[in-house]
Amino acid sequence: MSSETLLYIMLAGIIALGLALFQYFTKKRRLSKLNMLFSFLRFLSVFAVLLLIINPSFDQIKIAVEKPNLVVAIDNSSSIIHLKQDKSALEFIENIKNNNAIKNKFNINYYTFGESLNASDSITFLDKQTNISKAFTQLNQIYKQTTSPTLLVTDGNQTFGNDYQFSSNSYKQPIYSIILGDTITYTDLKIQQFNVNKYAYLKNKFPIEAILVYNGNSTISSKFVVKNGNTTVYSKAINFSKNDNSKLINFTLPANKVGVNNYKATLVPLESEKNKINNTKNFAVEVINQKTKIAIVSNFSHPDLGVLKKSIESNEQRSVFILNSKNIINQINDFQLIILYQPNNKFNDLYSILESQNKNRFVIVGTKTSLGFLNSVSNNYSHAITNQTENYLAELNINYSPFVIDNLDFESFPPLLSNYGEVKFNIPFQSILSKTVNGVSTNQSLLATFETNGRREAVLFGENLWQWRAQSYLNEKSFNGFDNFIGKLIQYLASNKQKNRLNLDYESFYDGSGNIIIKAEFFDKNYVFDTREALNITITDKVSKALKTFPLILKNNNYQVDLSSLPPSEYSFVVKTSKENISKSGNFQILEYNVEQQFLNANVTKLQQLASNSSGFSYFIDNTQDLVNSLLTDNRYVPIQKSSKNTIPLIDWKYLLAIIAFSLGFEWFLRKYNGLI
Repeated sequence: MSSETLLYIMLAGIIALGLALFQYFTKKRRLSKLNMLFSFLRFLSVFAVLLLIINPSFDQIKIAVEKPNLVVAIDNSSSIIHLKQDKSALEFIENIKNNNAIKNKFNINYYTFGESLNASDSITFLDKQTNISKAFTQLNQIYKQTTSPTLLVTDGNQTFGNDYQFSSNSYKQPIYSIILGDTITYTDLKIQQFNVNKYAYLKNKFPIEAILVYNGNSTISSKFVVKNGNTTVYSKAINFSKNDNSKLINFTLPANKVGVNNYKATLVPLESEKNKINNTKNFAVEVINQKTKIAIVSNFSHPDLGVLKKSIESNEQRSVFILNSKNIINQINDFQLIILYQPNNKFNDLYSILESQNKNRFVIVGTKTSLGFLNSVSNNYSHAITNQTENYLAELNINYSPFVIDNLDFESFPPLLSNYGEVKFNIPFQSILSKTVNGVSTNQSLLATFETNGRREAVLFGENLWQWRAQSYLNEKSFNGFDNFIGKLIQYLASNKQKNRLNLDYESFYDGSGNIIIKAEFFDKNYVFDTREALNITITDKVSKALKTFPLILKNNNYQVDLSSLPPSEYSFVVKTSKENISKSGNFQILEYNVEQQFLNANVTKLQQLASNSSGFSYFIDNTQDLVNSLLTDNRYVPIQKSSKNTIPLIDWKYLLAIIAFSLGFEWFLRKYNGLI
C-alpha cells in the first residue's frame, strides 16, 4: 500500500469523525451514551463509504510447499507381450502405486505410449507401433518448467519416428530407464528391412531390395524365397557366419497382371530359432497400366517449381517435367495435365493449343504474372489490375465437394504473395481455400476449381508454395500431409470423372501394423457438405465371408472409420447413406505383418545410454527396490517452498458492505426506537 493511499485513508477518517461529531454534538450539548453510540455508528458508516471510494488494495502472501513430479511412462505396445514382460511391467506399476514413501515425496503422473502418448495408467499392451521419440516431445511440453524425473518403462524397441536417443536431448529431465527384457543373445535369422515400390507398371519389372541379418556364432546356410501365391518367383541360397552376418539382396520381378499382386518373402528359419515370425515379410505391389505425365511450364526459376515436382512425384504413379512455354508446344500431347506457372505473353501459343484441345490445366498466378494477358486469354475469370501486391493467408472451405480434403491447419501456414485486387468468375466455381487478411475473410478465392465444357481447371492466386510444404513438415514432422493435398488436386485435374455426392478416400492395400482409415464425404443436392447424414460401412471378408458393419464418425470436414482392428485378409466394402439410397463400394487388402513381433530382446544398450546422457540411471525390471532407494535419496528431488503474492482490492471484501448496512440499519433502529424520527 502506497503512502499516498495511507494519506487518503487518514483524511477519510478525519472527515468521517468530524461529520459524526458535527451532527451529534454541536446541536446537542449534553454528552450522553446514546449520542456517543450514534456518533460511532455514523462515523463507521461514513468512513466505510469513503474507504470504498478510495478502494485501497492489500497484498496477500501465500506460502505453499510443492513436491517434485514423478513421471511414469509405460510402453503399451504389443512387443511387451511378445517378449513376455507384460506381467513384470504390471507388477512394477503396482509396486510404485503402493509405495507410500514415493507417494509422499512425489506427485506421481502415469502415461502410456505406443503410437501416441496418453495420460492414463490403463495398460493393455495392444498398440501396434511404438514411437518413443514422440512421447518425449509431448512430455517435454508438459514438464518443461518443472522438476520431473521420468521412469521410462519399455523394451526400448521403437518401430517408427525419430531416433529417441537423440530427440530426448531436448528433454531436460533425468530419465530412469526401466528395462523390460534381458540381454541374452539368441541365434536368429530375420528380414531386417524390405524396400519395394508401392506401384509398378504393366509389362515392366519392379526392383526389390532386402536386407537379411544373422545373429549367431556358427556358420549356417539358409534360403531366401519369394512367392506369389504358390508360385516361387525368386529364390537364392544364403550363407552366414559370425563375421559375415548381413546380406543385401537386390532383384527384380515382372509386373504381368494389372491390380494388386501379393507376395510373401521368407528367409528359411533355423530349427533352433526362438522367433520365426521375423523370417517372413508379406508385401504387395499394385500394377497399373500407365503413368500420369504432368508438365510444369514456366519461363523463370522459382522454388515453387521444385516443390511442386517433389510433391506430385511423391506418388509413384506420376512423373513431372519442367519445361518452358516454347519447348512444351511440340510435346503437349504427351501430358495429361499442364501446370501454367505465372503465365505471361510468351504463353500465347500454348494457350491457343490448350483451348483448341480443351485440355485440363492448373494456373498459378503470382507477382510475375501478366494479368493483362491472363485476362485476355481466360473467359472464365478476370483479375483486377492494381499493380500492388498483398500477403494472403488461407482459410479452408469445408463444403468443397469434388474430392476429400484433409484439414492441414491451413490457417497456420505462411501467407502467399499475391496480386492485390478483386477476382471475378464468370462461371460457377468452388473455392478450396479463401483469402484472409489479419484474420478477416475477404470472400475472395485463393485456390478455386471449376468445370466447363468437359474441362477441369484450377487457379491458385499466390506464389511461395514452398513455404507451405516447409510449414507442413514443422506441424506434422512429415511432408505427407501437404503432398497428399497436392496429389488429390492433381488427381482431380488429370481426370474427367463426374462429380459425385458420395466420395471415398482409401488405399488398395494396407500394412498390417499401420492404421487403416477409410474417409468419406457426403454432399446434399446442392453439393454442400452434409453433416446430418449417417453413413455406415459394411465390410465383407472375402475369405471367411464374415460381415461387419461400422458407423462412420464425423471428424473435422469428413466422415471416418478406423478399421485397424480387422485381421489380415482381403475385404470388400459398401458405404451407404441412411436417409438416401446412395452407396459406393470398393476393395482393399490387409497384409499380415506385425512389426512389434520382430524383436528378440530389449534394446539394453540404447536405454542405458539414454539414462546416462540425461543424468539418470537404468534398471532392469526386477530391480524395483534399487530404483526406489535411488529416488528417495537423490537430493535433486526435494520439495520447493513457493510464495505467491496476491493483490486484493478492498472493494472485493464483502464484509465491508455488511458493516455499512449494519451500521446504517442499527442507527435507524435506535433513532426510531427512541422517537427521534
